[in-house]
Amino acid sequence: MTLTKKTVKVGMADMGYCLAPNSIGSSGLGSCVAIVIYPANGAAAALAHVMLPDASIRRNDDFNRAKYADTAVPLLLETMQRLGPFRNATLRAKIAGGANMFQRLSTVDPMMKIGERNTEVAREALKQANIPIMADVTGGSEGRSVVFSLKDQSLSVRTIHSGTKIY
Repeated sequence: MTLTKKTVKVGMADMGYCLAPNSIGSSGLGSCVAIVIYPANGAAAALAHVMLPDASIRRNDDFNRAKYADTAVPLLLETMQRLGPFRNATLRAKIAGGANMFQRLSTVDPMMKIGERNTEVAREALKQANIPIMADVTGGSEGRSVVFSLKDQSLSVRTIHSGTKIY
């Protein structure tokens, strides 16, 4: 029997997971941040495509935990625990995105530094969860697309101007 390898696609303000030998990815990371967590053995991975830093800024009762960096990390942890054998595994993380897509506005209004704020909150949430960040490809002014491969725990990051780099 041959296993078919596929890439699970995660949309904006969403999260997903995959099991080996698959990959997981997300496109359209401007100021958004992709947070990937995985055990050291690379048997599974969960990814959240975070849009905003903090759930306290939400304006209605439609609460989507994957949308906010501070609530996405606990959601990713819960997902990994539901997958079973990763309850006691040492988890790791890789993050990408967090570009400054609103450069002119961010010089006038610090609240428009959404990418920077998303990145800071994601880092802090991972620190609070005792998950080390193995690759941090954030900042700058270019949007990104990412694919995390369980085969070798690599994060492929593609930008229009810089091409694809592996982390």
